[in-house]
Amino acid sequence: MTSPIIKIDPDRDLVLEREIDVPVELVWKAWTIPEHLRQWFAPKPWSITSCDLDLRPGGALNFVMRSPDGQEYPNTQCYLEVTPLERLILTDTLQGGYRPSAEPFFTAVLEFARNGARTRYKAIAIHGDGEARKKHEQMGFHDGWGTVLTQMVEYIKVGGVRP
Repeated sequence: MTSPIIKIDPDRDLVLEREIDVPVELVWKAWTIPEHLRQWFAPKPWSITSCDLDLRPGGALNFVMRSPDGQEYPNTQCYLEVTPLERLILTDTLQGGYRPSAEPFFTAVLEFARNGARTRYKAIAIHGDGEARKKHEQMGFHDGWGTVLTQMVEYIKVGGVRP
């Protein structure tokens, strides 16, 4: 079964694309194993204080992000698609078990493609309307997601994720 192609709507979606110098297998592990995700997923000096995931459609990703001043921000997302080594789709519009969220904001599509020993990496943030997209952009989507991608690559390169 082939996953549907995500058509970008520039009025409602934000996109980050990069070619990264680490293999797709290690990128997949960094995104799908909680102890790895905790190491890089918050832009420093923020941190992830707890993380658990149920890696299957309908499963939940739960994590707590801590600000430098100690404020904690719990997050719950639901996996919509899990295609090993190729794509993850998560949304905060749903919680685990496809239960509706009280405060939906966006859906994240993460696409990974092998390019030799490198990975083509694409993150798409899909929003319900232009206002939500603009808010996410003003919150620093490109800087924040770009920073954590750089942190992930550095974490992998120092041996944080092993084959």
